[in-house]
Amino acid sequence: MSESAIKDVVKEKYGQAALRVKTGGSACCGATASTGGCDPITSNLYDSAQAGEIPAEALQASLGCGNPTLLAQLHPGETVLDLGSGGGIDVLLSARRVGPTGKAYGLDMTDEMLALANENKRKAGATNVEFLRGEIENIPLPDNAVDVIISNCVINLSADKDRVLREAFRVLKPGGRFAVSDVVTRGEIEPAIRQSVLAWVGCIAGALDENDYRAKLAAAGFEDIEIEPTRIYKTEQAREFLAEAGIDAAAFAEKVDGKFLSGFIRARKPVAVSQKSADRACCGSTCCSEN
Repeated sequence: MSESAIKDVVKEKYGQAALRVKTGGSACCGATASTGGCDPITSNLYDSAQAGEIPAEALQASLGCGNPTLLAQLHPGETVLDLGSGGGIDVLLSARRVGPTGKAYGLDMTDEMLALANENKRKAGATNVEFLRGEIENIPLPDNAVDVIISNCVINLSADKDRVLREAFRVLKPGGRFAVSDVVTRGEIEPAIRQSVLAWVGCIAGALDENDYRAKLAAAGFEDIEIEPTRIYKTEQAREFLAEAGIDAAAFAEKVDGKFLSGFIRARKPVAVSQKSADRACCGSTCCSEN
C-alpha cells in the first residue's frame, strides 16, 4: 500500500468513528466498531475518576491502546502536544494537569474528529486547549515548541514513522519528553496481516517491532529510550481483534500469540542537541531538502 492510500483509509474510518459518537454510538480501535463494544486493545483504559473529568463523548471517541496521560509525568506550566488527538480525551486530561499556565495542543488530520474535539473542548470549558488540523508527519508547530509529546495508538498508523519521529524531535524543546502509548510487536509477523488494509486501521499491521521502534527513536536523535509493556495480547484476544480486522482468525490466531503488545514508549530529546542530530531532525525549508 502507498502512503497516501493508507492515509486515506485511516482518515475515512476514523471520520466514520467520530460521526458514530456524534449520533450516540462509540468508537473503537478498528474498522468495525459500530456495535459499541470495544476490542481488548481499546477497552478499560481510563478509570472512573478520569472519566469524570471529561465530556462523555470524549471517552466514547477514544481509539487508544493505552493511557499516556496517566503514565506521562506532566507538570503545571508545561506545553503538551498530542499526536493524533481524535476526540480530544488525552488533550483535555493533559490540560487539567498542566493547569492554566500550561497549554495542551491536539493534532489531527480528520475533520470529523476535529469537530468532535472542539465540541468536547467547549463542553469541558477548557481555555488552555487548541486543536490543530494537520498530519503527524508534518507538525504545524515551530522548532523547540513543546515540553512533552504524547500519542495514543496513532504512530503505528503512519506509513512514514521515521518522519513522524524526526518531527517529534524537532518540535520538542531540548530536554523535552516523548511519552506515547502504541502497539508494538515481538518477532516475525505473518505477511497476510501486514498487508491487510483493515488491519492498518485496526492498529495491527502498522505496528513496529519493539527493537525497530528503539532504533528509529535513536536515529531521530532521542536518548533514554524505554518500552514498557502495558498489555500483551494472547491467543483469545488475538482471535477477537483479527476477526474485527477481517482476517481469518482461525488461521492466524496461534501465530500471533504474545507477539502484539501495547507499550508505553519513553524517550528524551538531549538537553544539548548535537549539530548532527539537529540536521537529522530538521525538516524546515531552510535546512533540508526532503519533501
